[in-house]
Amino acid sequence: MKFLWNPSSHFNLANLFTFVNITAGLTATYFITQNNFFVAVILAWIGGAFDIFDGKIARKYKLSNEFGVQLDSFADFLSFVLVPVFLIFQAVYSTSLSGMWIILASIVSIYYVISGLRRLIHFNLHTDAGEVSKFFTGVPTPLGAICLWLVYLSHTYNILPALAVVALMAAIGWSLNSNLKVPHP
Repeated sequence: MKFLWNPSSHFNLANLFTFVNITAGLTATYFITQNNFFVAVILAWIGGAFDIFDGKIARKYKLSNEFGVQLDSFADFLSFVLVPVFLIFQAVYSTSLSGMWIILASIVSIYYVISGLRRLIHFNLHTDAGEVSKFFTGVPTPLGAICLWLVYLSHTYNILPALAVVALMAAIGWSLNSNLKVPHP
């Protein structure tokens, strides 16, 4: 079991937590295809919890490595970019929009996915394994996902119409690569 505490192991404890995040994201995607949005959201939040702990474990036990940085970004892309966009598309856009509005929602969804991917790639290229700064430049993808969950819930409880969801998704997508300073917890 020494591999759990070996920073060069691809299966160290921090990376195992990241694998659970990936598993939760993939499983959430399945439940979205089944229109079981409640279970999908619970799984997404479980993935988010494991994302928090993988970083804390990596720093506390000095398990950070380049593989873990790349793995974590893949997990973030799945759980905090693809899953919330897919959820909103399936639960909001496909049930509330049609014609040119669904095309607009599709374009904004693709924009959000590309923005999230760009942010994660940029982060990886400009961050060293184990490095933690006091501020993020731009909204991190997990925070973007939380914002999208709040937008989704606001629509679900009839607070926001579908077109407002589209506009907010575009704004949150923009914020991922903005110059906004967000404190690192």
